[in-house]
Amino acid sequence: MKQQLVCNQYVISAMWKWTFVCVCAAAVLADEGSRVVRLAQGPVRGYRDPQGDLFAFYSVPYATAPTGPHKFKPPVPPPNHQDPLEAIDKGIICPQASSEFIEMANKTMKEDCLIANIFVPDTQEDNLPVFVYTHGGGFQIGYGHWFQLKNLARTKNIIVVTFNYRLGVHGFLCLGTKDIPGNAGMKDQVALLRWVKDNIQAFGGNPNDVTLGGGSAGAASADLVMLSKASKSLFNKVIPESGSSLAAFAVQPDPLENAKNFAKQLNFTNTNDIYALEKFYKSATLEQITIDAFVDKKDSTFVFSPCVERNIGEEVFLDEDPLTILQNGNYEKLPLLIGFANMEGLVRIEFFETWKSAMNEKFSDFLPADLTFKNEKQKQEIANIVKQFYFGNKPVNNDNILSYVDFFSDVIFNVPALRSVELHLKNGHDKVYLYEYSFTDEAGPPVPHTEVRGATHCAQSMALIDGANIMQVDENNMSKEYKKMKSVIRELWSNFITTGLPVPEGSPLPSWSAVRANLTPYMSLGRTLELKGALLQQRVRFWNDIYDKYYHTPVPPPTPGRLSTEL
Repeated sequence: MKQQLVCNQYVISAMWKWTFVCVCAAAVLADEGSRVVRLAQGPVRGYRDPQGDLFAFYSVPYATAPTGPHKFKPPVPPPNHQDPLEAIDKGIICPQASSEFIEMANKTMKEDCLIANIFVPDTQEDNLPVFVYTHGGGFQIGYGHWFQLKNLARTKNIIVVTFNYRLGVHGFLCLGTKDIPGNAGMKDQVALLRWVKDNIQAFGGNPNDVTLGGGSAGAASADLVMLSKASKSLFNKVIPESGSSLAAFAVQPDPLENAKNFAKQLNFTNTNDIYALEKFYKSATLEQITIDAFVDKKDSTFVFSPCVERNIGEEVFLDEDPLTILQNGNYEKLPLLIGFANMEGLVRIEFFETWKSAMNEKFSDFLPADLTFKNEKQKQEIANIVKQFYFGNKPVNNDNILSYVDFFSDVIFNVPALRSVELHLKNGHDKVYLYEYSFTDEAGPPVPHTEVRGATHCAQSMALIDGANIMQVDENNMSKEYKKMKSVIRELWSNFITTGLPVPEGSPLPSWSAVRANLTPYMSLGRTLELKGALLQQRVRFWNDIYDKYYHTPVPPPTPGRLSTEL
């Protein structure tokens, strides 16, 4: 294979404190079963995938996560090495709360966990488009190789990159101090994109043609990264799947309050002293700070997520809240393929039997956390209005479980995504492609207490990845209809990755125009593809009225001095 040369230039930033250095990187085919790629940090050896047509490079460090008392700081450069790094799957994941997915995967948690996986089609071509995929998991659980996209890479001639980033308290504790500034997990994501920019050409990729995508919290991440000044010019297209920057779970309304409450959960009581709180967290073990995945919160959050940072004189990831950034239009208007499944709220179906009674007793507990009210009476009044909108005069029960699904679909995923689309349109953004994924397989279970089937949270992501679901069930064992749907989704996504259009000119797929006023049109992705009119317009207008009056603008942590004075 011919050598592929690229002059890498590290980016100077307060986060990295790197100096400019120009290094030549070359990819060299060592033999038919392996390939060595020479990077600035040292050579890495990847291997041909057992299924062929692909070389896989696993567990390649893209940055170093500080450890011990420095564990909440931004990432630093990856280690250098002279001998080829064996880029095999070492099962490394970031510290996180226990979950069935993690236990079944048999992975190894490491504090220094910032690794990337690069999947390169077996081709003599270079300058290939690149797809960076950010995993979901509520900012609490997951890892890069959780979602495998090897089939997209091998069949569409696209380089795919997946990666780990710090999670939960480890990644998103935000005190606004020098040692715990906040957004460590998001700064990891920016570091990964910088690494891709500097190194992907050595793998045969085009550093100027990078699409950023992800599902759920990965979608919210991609959307936030698009709004961040720290990531400017690192990618040129975005695909958020079932998540957005305006979701209640995407940004902490009050990160200091969250930090204090969790410290109390760990039996630390001196939470009013910011310096004592910082010292407590710096000395806390990883086992302590990963005891809770926060998956059962009624307010549509997972507690620890990205935050608006206090400026401490170093590079920040997010210095304004997403709504303000979108309203001001101060961000790069990149081509955007955005949407969700038609029954996203099924993600909360496991809680239905217990939550239906709780919703009847105190519906206000279920209002999203990004709303604020002057008193409990006002909050209850709004809660009654919302409950009436979804359930009428009836209590939440088995007969209206579909309304329960609609409610959680809207408050967690649908409405935030569509509100952001509306703001893009007001800013003159004319390259937003909107969809609703509604395909369901007849073999799938119906919604409990009904005969109705719907596409659950991130169903379109499951159609994109390898296998029939997140457990990578063999694609040969799925229905003919689902195989066809997966083929269609991969075609649409790869079209967008390579051209910026989900349906470019000459495609046999139905024409798909960008969304214009009133959330029109959108593509219905079901057993057939059909361009339709307005998407959930009435429900969006209902919530817009509420958010216009009661939105809680996320606040950064106050300065420690001011906090001490106030207390």
